[in-house]
Amino acid sequence: MENKDLGTTSTGAKPNVAGLLCYSVGWVTGLIFFLMEKDNKFVRFHAMQSMIVFGVWMVLNIVLSMVLGVLGIYFAAFFIFQLIGLVGIVLWIVLMIKAYQGETFKLPIAGDIAEQNA
Repeated sequence: MENKDLGTTSTGAKPNVAGLLCYSVGWVTGLIFFLMEKDNKFVRFHAMQSMIVFGVWMVLNIVLSMVLGVLGIYFAAFFIFQLIGLVGIVLWIVLMIKAYQGETFKLPIAGDIAEQNA
């Protein structure tokens, strides 16, 4: 779903740039923009989606490292973390590009939650 008129932001940045910046440092910048931006739904959506996606990604990494460490599956863990890291980087780039293009790109679960809470 493409947004032609993204409106204005209370941060002073263009909405598409603010949307891109929501993803720049993962959930941290998502939280910063979510707290700073009060009016623009486009920016708030991307901020919330960033917090959800990269927050879950971080928790997944922590839980997997603990579980695989306890099980002693270090060899398999290396490949699992490489795959998770690659998926995370690709997702991060796609989300930043879509936000910069002015698109409200909804991921399956996180996008619905972000849309409800933006």
